Amino acid sequence: MRYKSIIVPTLIAAAGLTLGTAIADELPGKGITVQPSDQNYTVEWFQEELVSMGLQELGYDVKEPVSMQLQAAFLAVANGDATIYSGYADPLHKAFYEKAGGKAKLQPVGTLVDGSVQGYLIEKKTADAYKIKTINQLKDPALAKLFDVDGDGKADLYGCDPGWGCERIIDHHLDAYGLRETVTQLQGSYETIIADAIERIKAGKPTLYYTWTPMWLSGILRPGHEVQWLTVTSTALPEEQAGAVTEAAGIGNTGFPVITQHVIANTPFLDKNPAARKWFELLNVSVEDINAENQLVHDGQSTRADVQKHAEDWKMKHKAQWDTWIAEAKAAAK
Repeated sequence: MRYKSIIVPTLIAAAGLTLGTAIADELPGKGITVQPSDQNYTVEWFQEELVSMGLQELGYDVKEPVSMQLQAAFLAVANGDATIYSGYADPLHKAFYEKAGGKAKLQPVGTLVDGSVQGYLIEKKTADAYKIKTINQLKDPALAKLFDVDGDGKADLYGCDPGWGCERIIDHHLDAYGLRETVTQLQGSYETIIADAIERIKAGKPTLYYTWTPMWLSGILRPGHEVQWLTVTSTALPEEQAGAVTEAAGIGNTGFPVITQHVIANTPFLDKNPAARKWFELLNVSVEDINAENQLVHDGQSTRADVQKHAEDWKMKHKAQWDTWIAEAKAAAK
């Protein structure tokens, strides 16, 4: 009996070790490195962390993101210098994707976030007082002058970072809607210029700006409260985005495509890693959840460690769904 008491636990321990090894061996990403790329932009970190956390559970060795300009991120993924970029916005980034080599070299997979809206907004008090509902109305020099910041008599539009893609649509609108003589797009670091727009609106000054959802800004400048969306009288988009849906629920025609966000990944990597492909196909985060997380960032929880904690909290809140997705991704490798 004495020997039995020793041998049985030993056998159980050995069986447990064997089972643990077998489980580890089943991880489809074991021994495979994934190199994320990003723009080192805080509003992208949350989604990026969720993507990476899932890959790690599948056994992949996920490296720290390498940060670069947007177009460079597409080229890096296409050339295999990076594996994924989790901020692909369709159709906003379509031209960058095609110029990087298209489907043969990199592919958007799944729908990480759907129903993202972008467009123009103005301070609500001015919108109500002057009955301004469309950006086209700013073709009137008298109305445009209300939004003059630098004293040149033209409306100053707090716009989009050069190279993001949205600045091309804004420039296209200025020509298509005959606004070039009355509206100027202000460009620079979005975080910097939008801070000035916020202060102007808080001071009750007429202000015109571009933004998108999900983003923390809509929690501070709330459509229907402090600000109002502007629509357009007709859709006018750059050629590669022609035919995109620009009607946003509850708003109308914003003039900008309604965006879906995807992981874009290196095509040879996807071909060899069906588990990773399936994970990208399954992971989905709501606009509302990202808005809430972005608000935490804006409120000061803005380090990488903070955002990693936000991602862990989101995972635990959606644990049952998360575990189902992971199981499906593992099964895809068999």
